[in-house]
Amino acid sequence: MTAAPGSLTPAERPPVQKAPWTHQRTLGVVLLCIWAALALAVAAFMVESWNPTLFERYAPRYMSGLWITIQLVVLSVIFGALLSIPIAYGRMSENRFLSALAYAYVYFFRGTPLLAQTFLIYYGLGSFRPELQAIGLWSFFRDAWNCALFAFTLNTAAYQAEILRGAIGSVGRGQWEAASALGIPKLLAIRKIIIPQAMIVALRPYGNEVILMIKGSAIVAIITVFDLMGETRRAYSQTFDFQTYIWAALIYLALVELLRNLIDLIEKRITRHLKR
Repeated sequence: MTAAPGSLTPAERPPVQKAPWTHQRTLGVVLLCIWAALALAVAAFMVESWNPTLFERYAPRYMSGLWITIQLVVLSVIFGALLSIPIAYGRMSENRFLSALAYAYVYFFRGTPLLAQTFLIYYGLGSFRPELQAIGLWSFFRDAWNCALFAFTLNTAAYQAEILRGAIGSVGRGQWEAASALGIPKLLAIRKIIIPQAMIVALRPYGNEVILMIKGSAIVAIITVFDLMGETRRAYSQTFDFQTYIWAALIYLALVELLRNLIDLIEKRITRHLKR
């Protein structure tokens, strides 16, 4: 059947081309198969070595350790967020002294391991016991949990300050100029205009920082804090059963996955006005 003169013929859909098996694709499939085999092996090991008595004995301790981990991470992130505000202000300040001071803080806590910082506070401040007793701070720093909270707060404040500084810097200067042209006070403009836009940019980095804090919190077990990893080490020392560590890994994985989905939900909520 021929088309009438001047009429448009429907365009034919091009044939579907199969993706070629490149070296990268082949390697990816092989690695995926290896990970799947390892997951099946771990699952088979857990089923074969399942011990109900062991689970009943240590499950409450794991829940207690998980609660301590959650407390440590939540409080350190909140206190770190409050501390990050003046640090971010100092980083953006035109005052050279404030800028240099804030930069030195961020440089130190981002450039040294969290474990070393925790040791410096837990073991290092113990060398100044008379001085701390004189100013009434020894009752705080003699507790391992308080030292861990203090170290984690200082560490995450440095990262959160850089996240906040970068997010505010990502907001176009035209937003500031428009708010000034409309006569909006600076603090009100920051709260109503700048921060809402900056939080969209900062949400993912903030979420990554919290996830890193969850995984990094395991180091407090070294300074006798019985968090989730601390309870895991104690359970293994009493049973020498390797599955105690697998339990801990699965709990950490579930916690991180829950947080990841929560971040996705918040992102969808605060960016719904950007979707057409």
